[in-house]
Amino acid sequence: MLGKCLIILPLLLLGALAEEKDVLELTDDTFESELERHENTLVMFYAPWCGHCKRLKPEYAKAAELLIGSEPPITLAKVDCTEGGKDSCNKFSVSGYPTLKIFERNEFRSDYNGPREAAGIVKYMKSQVGPASRELSTEEAHKAFLETDEVSVIGYFEKDSSPLSEAYHTVSKKLREKVRFGHTSAKEVLDKVSRKNTIVLYRPKILQNKFEDDSLVYKGSDAVSDVNDFVTKNYYGIAGVRTRDNSQDFKNPLIVAYYNVDYVKNTKGTNYWRNRIIKVAKDFPEFSFAIAAKDDFQHELNDFGIDFAKGDKPIILARDAKSRKFVLKDEFSMETFAAFLKDLQAGALEPYLKSEPIPESNTGNVKVAVAKNFDDLVTDNGKDTLIEFYAPWCGHCKKLAPVYDELGEKLADEDVEIVKFDATANDVPAPYDVRGFPTLYWVPKDAKDSPVKYEGGRELEDLIKYIAKHSTDELKGYDRKGKVLKPRADEL
Repeated sequence: MLGKCLIILPLLLLGALAEEKDVLELTDDTFESELERHENTLVMFYAPWCGHCKRLKPEYAKAAELLIGSEPPITLAKVDCTEGGKDSCNKFSVSGYPTLKIFERNEFRSDYNGPREAAGIVKYMKSQVGPASRELSTEEAHKAFLETDEVSVIGYFEKDSSPLSEAYHTVSKKLREKVRFGHTSAKEVLDKVSRKNTIVLYRPKILQNKFEDDSLVYKGSDAVSDVNDFVTKNYYGIAGVRTRDNSQDFKNPLIVAYYNVDYVKNTKGTNYWRNRIIKVAKDFPEFSFAIAAKDDFQHELNDFGIDFAKGDKPIILARDAKSRKFVLKDEFSMETFAAFLKDLQAGALEPYLKSEPIPESNTGNVKVAVAKNFDDLVTDNGKDTLIEFYAPWCGHCKKLAPVYDELGEKLADEDVEIVKFDATANDVPAPYDVRGFPTLYWVPKDAKDSPVKYEGGRELEDLIKYIAKHSTDELKGYDRKGKVLKPRADEL
């Protein structure tokens, strides 16, 4: 048994070392000279003990392998900031790990702000080096450019100085981080494809289906905005593949199908469900649609009350234009999906609300709002309202709590409601924007649709002064400056 262990261990170590064989190791002594030898280099400044660095390393190594032979060439390198690369890290003001920077030869060009997984690193770096649109000067180059699993856009121009060509190149520079662009004025290519002075968006074979065209020809004007809209509106197709890196591209109203999306290991299975989504979705053009890997978006499933997604069938979740949430409760089929969309279209569905139970007793001076009673306690209460959005674990919230309770006592007889809301256990309604804790909003009784974020001090006096100044009707116990009013003789 011992002998087997001794044999396996070196093999494991060899495999671990092989993972990073394509990543260039830099030190202070070699930093300048090695970068000068390489046209474009992404450098990772790291510390061996850093957990984020350890998680990034295998993705970084895989990206380096995928970039071998790229044109123009792209090299991935790393610098240990705790040992031989201390001076280099100091020179480039590295203060956290990992820090990634892009170099042209040995000249710093820009910070890296892209994804942290292999495919994303590759795509981002390819978009950052060389021209935004690749020139396809031969038929072979044109054919090779389309041999990809990515959506591609190609401009076909008899003259590369035409107004449409200039608009195209402007858009390619704007969208280079997300879209793969090529262009050609070569007669042999123009004659072969029979397309001149236009732009074509091509879907890769992996995403092609019988419900939408494999390629789309631009038929708009020479305006940059029109070209930009053509690319962005058609890029993802009827149901785009939504990932962590591009999730912000998908806007509401949005319907997402969550299942085991995997175009590396299970293309056929992934497209089996995607095609069924598309077949139904094509009849509802007012909505945006996407598919997403459920394991990558468990946090979104949690937001809809789904702790565990069992089975292989898609889970359908939706947000309307007001960001309200809706869930397909029935098991997925094209029939149940179509019925769900028709009901959503007709406004016949009850929105899903993540909410704590409505408190049985809510007679305190500080009212407790939850998602289910928010309208009653805030929107429709007929009073000016100060509401605190808090998190139970938040230290600043705990510090504010006794002050907030005292504020409720001080204003108990006023036409003002003091309310608190646990934003971790309840959905925060629109239009409130809560990105940290505590967040306070002032809600005038005659302008409930326009809450005002409170940016003042957190002491009792600060809160009273603010409310006294901004209350719709003057307070009974305080003047507009927040000073206590003396009671009249008939009140004594």
